Amino acid sequence: MPSTNIPLIDLSNVQYTPGGAEVLRGITLRADERRIGVIGRNGSGKTSLARIMAGLVAGDGGQVRIAGVDVARDRKAALGVIGILFQNPDHQIIFPTVEEEIAFGLTHMGRSKTQAAAGVGAILAQFDRTHWAQTAIHQLSQGQRQLVCLMSVLAMAPKVIVLDEPFAGLDIPTTRRLARVLAGLDVTLVQITHDPAGIAAYDRVIWLDQGQVVKDGPPAQVVPQFVARMEALGDEDDLAHLSG
Repeated sequence: MPSTNIPLIDLSNVQYTPGGAEVLRGITLRADERRIGVIGRNGSGKTSLARIMAGLVAGDGGQVRIAGVDVARDRKAALGVIGILFQNPDHQIIFPTVEEEIAFGLTHMGRSKTQAAAGVGAILAQFDRTHWAQTAIHQLSQGQRQLVCLMSVLAMAPKVIVLDEPFAGLDIPTTRRLARVLAGLDVTLVQITHDPAGIAAYDRVIWLDQGQVVKDGPPAQVVPQFVARMEALGDEDDLAHLSG
């Protein structure tokens, strides 16, 4: 009998060409690992991949399924299987208070106001932040706002969370605190990063270059090759190859 197991993450021949520019081409990926890193230079397509995986944008070809859900076509179902944490929390937050921000996703999932309020209370209590409920978000630090975004995602109980450079702009103590929180989560994490050190202990690493997967495997195999290539590029004298 053929296996009927559905991979948690299933991307098939994903193409993405916004404005005619080829950003992703032929991305096929099936994964069930708990911790997955995605590395590459700036402009390699990492953030576009994150947004497509989360269903925020639709590809121009291929298909993306998370836990069997077509995330681009079924947005309501997608909220219950995948969430995304942007590198800048201000690009994610849309409400003035913490409780309103966390409740937003729950109401979009079809929860009643009472159910959403209960969900907000539960996630705030889980992180020992019940006193934040009516706090104005503009009064929080960047690290605290990032935590609000994470709580908003976790309140919807997704199976996968995509982290798009989650530590960008955070100082070292805040980075370490947030990293501990993320490491303790019982959920699959896909971390987009250009820093291989943060994913050295992950289960799997995918290296993107020019919108394609060039290496895919355990960190011990992929990371050294990536670092060697980046160092070689950095040692070149031709500044025309620098990317922003």
